[in-house]
Amino acid sequence: MTGLRIIFMGTPEFACPTLRTLIDRGENVVAVVTQPDRPKGRGQQTLPPPVKVLAEEHGIKVLQPVKVRLPESIEEIRALEPDLIVVIAFGQILPKALLDIPKYGCINVHASLLPRYRGAAPLNWCIINGESETGVTTMMMDVGLDTGDMLLKSATPIDPDEDTQSLHDRMSKLGAELLAETLDRLVAGELVPEKQDDSLTCYAPIMKKEDGLIDWQKSARDIKNQVRGMTPWPGAFSYLDDKLLKVYKVQTAAGTGVPGTVLAASRDGIEVACGEGSLLISELQLEGKKRMAAGDFLAGYKVQPGLALGRKDAAVGV
Repeated sequence: MTGLRIIFMGTPEFACPTLRTLIDRGENVVAVVTQPDRPKGRGQQTLPPPVKVLAEEHGIKVLQPVKVRLPESIEEIRALEPDLIVVIAFGQILPKALLDIPKYGCINVHASLLPRYRGAAPLNWCIINGESETGVTTMMMDVGLDTGDMLLKSATPIDPDEDTQSLHDRMSKLGAELLAETLDRLVAGELVPEKQDDSLTCYAPIMKKEDGLIDWQKSARDIKNQVRGMTPWPGAFSYLDDKLLKVYKVQTAAGTGVPGTVLAASRDGIEVACGEGSLLISELQLEGKKRMAAGDFLAGYKVQPGLALGRKDAAVGV
């Protein structure tokens, strides 16, 4: 326990292990700042952010400014007299007037090994790009986008078959552990901030649904990385008989043919030709049906070799 007055800023499930760690350590979390409740899911039911739910379970004051950069939001936070602000996956950019409030500054937990993968979706993009290692970084925030001085890092390998959901769950725990170590070393005066080398950076932009459209002209390896990086959201997809086909699990294979055409369909899955090699789809979801194993899908849906997958308005491929 540091004895510091801490404000925690975070929103999704990814941030919860770090907040839980602060609570378990007995830290003085004077408030949680999170995004407003918003409609979610098919029913568009208004739901609170996971961080808000956790904070309220422990009786912590919750603030939900629509825009944290508004003067009234900044003054509300200033009035709480925080010594430190901890930020993880908050979802809004913090203005300098807010960054300057706490005596010990604002520490961000970022889900990549900075300076690589600055931005909103580092978990997705490191898998899509075929990285074999990633990690978390704690840093002192400045007015740039993930450009502050680095404090500590913790690396972890990425399994070749791992998807974003699995990596998300591991990294959220890793971030919590690293933040705890960062706080201990902060109060011990042992942290040595390190400047980021901007020449080594790359950007991880926010994911869009259209990013999930599979281009069968790409290699099987690249498409597999896309499927892994897009699962569970926004999801990789193609079209089968003019219906949306979501693709959840695949393996690369050595088949050849016109990209986007079905080479074989069996209990093992649906093999589709790619620009280089082929892809065996083992788990999928066709529009209007449940997510299921390809073998179970084929028991009720006829897929013949030579059938084309691709854009809804294209004969084959994209």
